[in-house]
Amino acid sequence: MTHHARLDALAAAILVACCVTWGLNQAAIKVSLAGIPPVLGAGLRSLVAGTLLVGWCLARGEPLLRRDGTGGYGLLLGLAFSAEFVFLYGGLAFTTASRSVIFLYMAPFFVALGAHRYVPGERLTLGRTAGLALAFSGLCLAFADSLRLPSRRELVGDLLEVGAAFLWGATTVLVKKRSNMGVTPSRTLFYQLAVSGVLLTSVAWLLGQRAAAHPAPVVLISFAFQAVVVAFVSYLTWFWLLARYSASGLASFSFLTPLFGVLAGWLLLGERLTAYLGAAAALVAIGIMLVNRSPSP
Repeated sequence: MTHHARLDALAAAILVACCVTWGLNQAAIKVSLAGIPPVLGAGLRSLVAGTLLVGWCLARGEPLLRRDGTGGYGLLLGLAFSAEFVFLYGGLAFTTASRSVIFLYMAPFFVALGAHRYVPGERLTLGRTAGLALAFSGLCLAFADSLRLPSRRELVGDLLEVGAAFLWGATTVLVKKRSNMGVTPSRTLFYQLAVSGVLLTSVAWLLGQRAAAHPAPVVLISFAFQAVVVAFVSYLTWFWLLARYSASGLASFSFLTPLFGVLAGWLLLGERLTAYLGAAAALVAIGIMLVNRSPSP
């Protein structure tokens, strides 16, 4: 497998398309909540996407289960992926959506720090640090209208969102570090979907979460988008990119996701558009360029 130190134009274009998809996913989740509770929705999404993945791999002749000693690694990936969603949705019960976005997207910093420590060739330079800080500043600017000092309740939620960001970053670094084990992107995704599908639906059942008996068509369409386009297609694409390119470089693009989410909320749900979105997008773009520019010799 070919590894690239920096992102090329094709990889950048694919990543932007993924970020658009993930931004639309935020609006899709809001719509589907009208008929499918959050934890149950996340679990069912994993089960549906996992089923599609199994069919895709059977058609390609790629075995997903092998006796190659990676079972423990796969279980760890799945547990971390499941815990990330528990922290994410748990945090939203205590803090605002705007605050959750800010703290969740601390994940690229955790990726950069972890890759610097555990992934050869991904040294955290001054330029990369400045780029991450600039992109994060742009994200904060985009949501500045709704930010203020937290209450005690919001502080609990903020900390849970930081926990979700840490798990997201740690999972990314783990996948990148173990990319030399011969675990294909399909198998990496299968581990996450299989474990999280079973675990999250079980948690939802214990919490008493049940889907509506007759959900509206728009709820079903939104859920199908989350399962097919996001959890199956875009996540498989993400792991394919992660096996080939710099983890910190890829993670920096995730700062675009909430900006696309704001646009999707405005276009699809009639939500208010922040006055600082243009300036925020410029800061994020400059930050991404700094992170992904050619490394110094």
